[in-house]
Amino acid sequence: MREMSSRRYLSKTKIMAGHQCPKRLWLDVHAPEKAEVSEATERAFRMGHDVGRIAQTLWPDGILIGHDRELGEALRETAEHLEGEKPVTLFEGTVSANGVLIRADVLTRDDNGEVRLVEVKASTSVKPQYIDDCAIQAWVLEQSGLVLTSVQLAHVNNQFVYAGNGDYNGLLELADVSERVRERIDEIPNFVSGLRTMLAEQEPSITVGRHCHQPYDCPFLSYCTPPQPPYPVTALPGGRGVHEPLLADGIESILDVPAERLTNKKAEWARAVTVAGEPELRPEAAIELKRLGWPRYYFDFETVGFAVPIWAGTRPYEALPFQWSCHVEYEDGSKAHHEFLADADGPPMRDCAEGLIKVLGEEGPILVYTSYEQGVLQNLAGRFPDLAPRLKVVMERLYDLHPVTRANYYHPDMMGSWSLKKVLAAVAPELAHSSLDGGVQDGGAASEAFLDLLGPDLPAERHKYLRQSLLEYCKRDTFGLVRLAHFLGSAR
Repeated sequence: MREMSSRRYLSKTKIMAGHQCPKRLWLDVHAPEKAEVSEATERAFRMGHDVGRIAQTLWPDGILIGHDRELGEALRETAEHLEGEKPVTLFEGTVSANGVLIRADVLTRDDNGEVRLVEVKASTSVKPQYIDDCAIQAWVLEQSGLVLTSVQLAHVNNQFVYAGNGDYNGLLELADVSERVRERIDEIPNFVSGLRTMLAEQEPSITVGRHCHQPYDCPFLSYCTPPQPPYPVTALPGGRGVHEPLLADGIESILDVPAERLTNKKAEWARAVTVAGEPELRPEAAIELKRLGWPRYYFDFETVGFAVPIWAGTRPYEALPFQWSCHVEYEDGSKAHHEFLADADGPPMRDCAEGLIKVLGEEGPILVYTSYEQGVLQNLAGRFPDLAPRLKVVMERLYDLHPVTRANYYHPDMMGSWSLKKVLAAVAPELAHSSLDGGVQDGGAASEAFLDLLGPDLPAERHKYLRQSLLEYCKRDTFGLVRLAHFLGSAR
């Protein structure tokens, strides 16, 4: 039993990969080394594990079937429990039939021998792909001879407010999907058979398309993407409505798009700038920025969202600020910098709010990039009514640099994006986050670093390194806003 390998089976995960794209499954089986799993995907996996851990507490008498690397033992132990006479709840119950193996999040069997399947997801709703996921499991369970009476999907209730003390009752909602699963289950045998046939043949020839991102980003996208011209038409703003007609006509490079072919004004501007080979900064940008008063505050938040809340009074996936940076520029050209980064001693939201109120004062524009800060401030005002009037004053002074940038500046290397990362790479390449010394380089990594800081067993040197990385990252963001404002203000 110890040598049994998962290669004997098609797992539910592999079948779902094949459902998204047969080529994805073929590569997963025959060339897994070509996969590139993104940090965002890894974060999603970790959130799923967190939610799964909480789900198991809802069945306190449940039995965990381990043996992750000994599937034979997992199958044997699961069968032993399901064949017993007493009611039982299993976590990671392992069942196989017709060469397909599943590990169910929750399997319950009552004293009549009837089985209920509960699939746990970190999402806040029931998504179509989850029905297929459950249908595969239901088919295997029934093919193995079990009497399956219901299928439920446990998903996160985003209205749940954590009361503290480890009480997560209400975090998950149970949706009965039995009927929807029953409508899909008869399709599974033929689909599985088709996948087996495909796996025995040569690598499928499937071109890159929407399926590469729906319902999940494919880890083989880089492998499957053919060589691109320096400025592919997919870099034009406007999305598929712009890209697909051009590609259908065999036009792959922006440089080959005929003048006047595009009706989307932003796409045509990007095409013209790219063909000219020179960035364009319109004078309207400087006119707009000259209207701003002094002092000028350049501000940025970092937030964290927990699938499983850890602070009382917070909800799943709520964007909770734990850090901010602010550069202040005065009319005489002098500057100052202020910052806040929470420690690990409890919820940071109030300290965060009080600190920014003190630094931002009551006069002068507060420059941000996109409306994200507005939403975070609104949440803080709702959480702390006594601070709401002063936070409202802050919100009234926000000035978003994104619209003025989008309307007045384009560089060919922005590749159709006005994200701050793309804009700064063109305006001030020395400020690229990739130049940070192995530390935090994006918002997702900032959240992960802060989560690490909350860990009680983090070594002191690692703690010091992560704090410094977070401070440098956020400070660079707001200094980037200073540089961007100066650049836009230089337009002639």
